[in-house]
Amino acid sequence: MNDLIRQLATKDAALARDIEKEVKALADRRAFGLNFERHTPEAVDLPGRRPVKGSKVRVLPPRGEMPKNENDRLWEVEAIDRETDPLVAALNALDGSGDINRASVEDLVVVAEFNDPIYPGLVSTGKVERGGDKPYHSVINAENYHALQALLFTHRGKVDCIYIDPPYNTGAKDWKYNNDYVESDDLYRHSKWLAFMERRLLLAKELLNPDNSVLIVTIDEKEYLRLGLLLEQVFPDAVQQMVTIVMSSFGSPRAQALDRVDEYAFFLYFGEASPSRVFDDLLGAVREERVEPVRWESLLRSGSGFRRADRPNLFYPVYINTATGAFVGFGESKPLSAPRNAWTIPEGCGAFWPTRKDGSDGRWQVGQETMSTLFEQGFAKVGGVDLANGRGSVYYLTKAQREATRTGDIAILGRDEHGVLVVEHTGAKRTTAKSVWNRPAHAANLHGTSMVKSLLGGRAFPYPKSLYATEDAVRLATLHNTNATVVDFFSGSGTTAHAVMRLNKQDGGKRRSISVTNNEVSAEEQKVLWQDRLRPGDSEWEKHGICDYITKPRIAAAITGKTPDGEPIKGDYKFTDEFPMADGFEENVEFFTLTYESPLRVEANYAFGRIAPLLWLRAGSQGRRIDDLSRGWDVAETYGVISDLDHSEEFAQAIAAAPAASVAFVITDEDRLFEALVRELPEHVEPVRLYEAYLRTFEIEARRAAER
Repeated sequence: MNDLIRQLATKDAALARDIEKEVKALADRRAFGLNFERHTPEAVDLPGRRPVKGSKVRVLPPRGEMPKNENDRLWEVEAIDRETDPLVAALNALDGSGDINRASVEDLVVVAEFNDPIYPGLVSTGKVERGGDKPYHSVINAENYHALQALLFTHRGKVDCIYIDPPYNTGAKDWKYNNDYVESDDLYRHSKWLAFMERRLLLAKELLNPDNSVLIVTIDEKEYLRLGLLLEQVFPDAVQQMVTIVMSSFGSPRAQALDRVDEYAFFLYFGEASPSRVFDDLLGAVREERVEPVRWESLLRSGSGFRRADRPNLFYPVYINTATGAFVGFGESKPLSAPRNAWTIPEGCGAFWPTRKDGSDGRWQVGQETMSTLFEQGFAKVGGVDLANGRGSVYYLTKAQREATRTGDIAILGRDEHGVLVVEHTGAKRTTAKSVWNRPAHAANLHGTSMVKSLLGGRAFPYPKSLYATEDAVRLATLHNTNATVVDFFSGSGTTAHAVMRLNKQDGGKRRSISVTNNEVSAEEQKVLWQDRLRPGDSEWEKHGICDYITKPRIAAAITGKTPDGEPIKGDYKFTDEFPMADGFEENVEFFTLTYESPLRVEANYAFGRIAPLLWLRAGSQGRRIDDLSRGWDVAETYGVISDLDHSEEFAQAIAAAPAASVAFVITDEDRLFEALVRELPEHVEPVRLYEAYLRTFEIEARRAAER
């Protein structure tokens, strides 16, 4: 506002004075609630993106020199002289000064301001697969504001839990605003932090399921008062509560203050959501009457008579839906000489047999009729599955356990999404967690800092959360939703994804996490790298970033049980579920980097390879991904894509034959053809006119960002 008044003063000084007087009068009448300056929209550097005519850019300092204030100035590329080597760009200043400049294209870094429209894509940078047909966790290397915009296309209104640990704004160069570290002597430090947080929370609001979801935000004493008010303003309909978490009984010294032993977590409940009842109230004495969970037994025969040859009629395949993992049925018994390819596996299904650890053929303990009854009554469930090798497990409740469900010694709490009974011993009574948590498990130094070092072979990360504190928080939000989608857009070292995997192991869940972090290099490391003539975008620079150096290897290590050097991780997990960390987890994860696409290339279907991962995420990040449309259409387990509508009939038949398919992405400019295909699709399949929906999502979001 002040800038606009100054501009007006050059043309009409009297009018400028009158407007300035009224603005000051309005500023003196503060509205009730939290007031702060909503600063100029943020901008993010896009190292590695090639400048073109019209790009916004900054000019980097010569290699070997540290950036100065003038390197923050924004320019627009007017033209590129392609006769020079290296290429040289003609630049116009974007600050209204009229200045012009020329610079080598190699010295330019493209900049995206947050009110500019973006058209995001994803490029896979690797994956870890140990979870069979379970859904994939995702890790996205990106500026989190743009990643949240991308998730609006894939997960609007579908996220069950968001857990974030944002910058605490300590003034110790722990976060950047507009490419500059915010330090303790910055007069607008709190205002910048609030503007930074508000923009992201407004996007998070649209991701959360309004009918049943939970937002968890951790913070310390420097911003908890302002954060509480901001959360009330952004989420006026939520039920909000603040929890105190003792994170160090030793205390952290504070100048002219008591030693700090705690931090805080705001829990916001939307719609019907409420905190799950748990075994531990997290404050009082740990109750000794807690008992072990109900143990499900394996239906794979052990002991005597375990071979296929001993009972050939008890060797038969179990069929599961390849997309959901749900039990579908089984094959008939065949003679001992029958190979596995003698069975015809139903379409959309995978099969596994009673295979022993040494790879030999075993047998089930029961026949098809008994197994069918166990599944129908919820007393059997599918365990770990490796369809590629035809291996898998079926677990069941024994006759004595089934009788205990009738006598009340084992309580039935409900059924999961596959109809399997959720049970617990009645001796294990649940309670409501307290608003103060005081558990040794939440010590950040032991179960955050030290754990990261163990996982990463000594690599350090500043102030990681205790794995178990995060686990307890997410448990309260997702205990009874074992298929929950959990998002963390300040994922740092990856603690939230790690906690979600722990919860899945404890209850057999298929929760999936989406972790977003940038590849920022610490302030101290940057000094050394600049002096070594390196720049952002250089491979030697990027390998030191948070995502590449900490987050990705930490999550990979948690799954594989091995450090980045291939050594077994030392130590055991503690508390709720104790086992060696070297065992790892039966989970899948894929790593991505966010890209910025041209809308013209998107609309012309030239960027499909970059858009493809977004479609897969929208369909549930499970099963095969459609990365190629060379034949004009394809159908995977959970979705289909068609670009050549001459194949509409084949496409519709194929997607109808995929029982878990929920979305059909249709690439066409023809209303009539789109509507005709929609009429052929099954009722449960959502039709999405791909590039129209994709482009509209980000054009609308760009307009809204400009208004904030």
